[in-house]
Amino acid sequence: MGVFLLVLALVVVLALLGAVHWYVWRRLVRDVTAAGSRSRTIGTAVVVLLPLLSLAALVSSGAGVPFGLQQAVAWPGFLWLAVLLYLVLGLVVGEAVRPVLHRVLDRRAARSAPAPAPAPAPVTVPEAAPAAGGGGGGEAGTGRDAGTVTPGAGTAARFDPSRRLFVSRVVGGSAAAVALGTVGYGTHGVLRGPRVKRVTVPLAKIPRAAHGYRIAVVSDIHLGPILGRAHTQRIVDAINATQPDLIAVVGDLVDGTVENLGPAAEPLARLRARHGSFFVTGNHEYFSGADAWVDHVREIGLHPLRNERVEIAAGFDLAGVDDIAGEREGKGPDFVRALGDRDRTRAAVLLAHQPVVIHDAVRHGVDLQLSGHTHGGQLWPGNYLAELANPTVAGLERYGDTQLYVSRGAGAWGPPVRVGAPSDITLVELASKQA
Repeated sequence: MGVFLLVLALVVVLALLGAVHWYVWRRLVRDVTAAGSRSRTIGTAVVVLLPLLSLAALVSSGAGVPFGLQQAVAWPGFLWLAVLLYLVLGLVVGEAVRPVLHRVLDRRAARSAPAPAPAPAPVTVPEAAPAAGGGGGGEAGTGRDAGTVTPGAGTAARFDPSRRLFVSRVVGGSAAAVALGTVGYGTHGVLRGPRVKRVTVPLAKIPRAAHGYRIAVVSDIHLGPILGRAHTQRIVDAINATQPDLIAVVGDLVDGTVENLGPAAEPLARLRARHGSFFVTGNHEYFSGADAWVDHVREIGLHPLRNERVEIAAGFDLAGVDDIAGEREGKGPDFVRALGDRDRTRAAVLLAHQPVVIHDAVRHGVDLQLSGHTHGGQLWPGNYLAELANPTVAGLERYGDTQLYVSRGAGAWGPPVRVGAPSDITLVELASKQA
């Protein structure tokens, strides 16, 4: 049954992609080029090739394709998915614009058309002389008189096909320009690196000595065939510049194996914080070999928290749980192990990749949960979908006595593009109510 549903879902997705690309081809190729022209041939080839590259980019990592080939298909394949999203949105808006443009052009054509010439006088056709022995009349045997003919009578205006072509090119060109501009801006934001946000979180149990304690929170770095070592170095530089007391890497560090991405993660060894750097797994680690990555981050100086807790000298407990994706491997979060026997008079800060575990955190008396996973939606209007699957998409919210902070993440999954959800590193400053 599970295999059947998987195959059915795959068929539905492929059918949807096929329909979307047919729509794009119709509006951007067929409607704006002549049949049999070189432009139509090239446009058709591009619309066929790009989705194939996108599929290759999506499956190449899991299929064990050589990393160089993954990198070759990732840029065009993933960027096309982002362009396709905004291209379709632009073309759909254009459907409402088309009839308006047609009416405007029709009225302008009507105003600029020359005034019609006066109708010529009717021409009378004389009666034919009756043939010998025949009946009288205009037509033999009909008894009808000859009529009159008015040249041009009954002529109707016809739609100008050149105006249809003009409207198609204006709408299609505008949609393409908006899509490319949006994706270009969103790509620049990712490659530039995340900006640092500062958030103050008051905690009742934090002692006076811990007032102003700074935790640098970074999630969803997503090292892979597109974002590599330079991306990691930008993040490390930005975190170290904040001079944090503690660094929390909250999952989804990678999209690939240690063999391929180990060198890209090496700059993390240069993270500097008074009380160290800590790491918890995200769902993407379980797609990439979680145990191998836990060992690797430990080797470069991070402290993995796998359903564990440590006491921070400033006066609170720091706990971390494995991501729920680990349940498929018989692992996953264990809140009892991480938090069950602690002193609840001390504040507890929990690192958990996915916000959905907030209700477990509330039950175990956590004061602050730090999460990522959502990317803030990454590509508008994806934030509306993210809201359906997560209690909080971005920012700080309260659930009972527990506060939840969700970072938008420092990287991007799939397309290296963010629209309406800029990447961030967050400096969380704890505030004591005793201060």
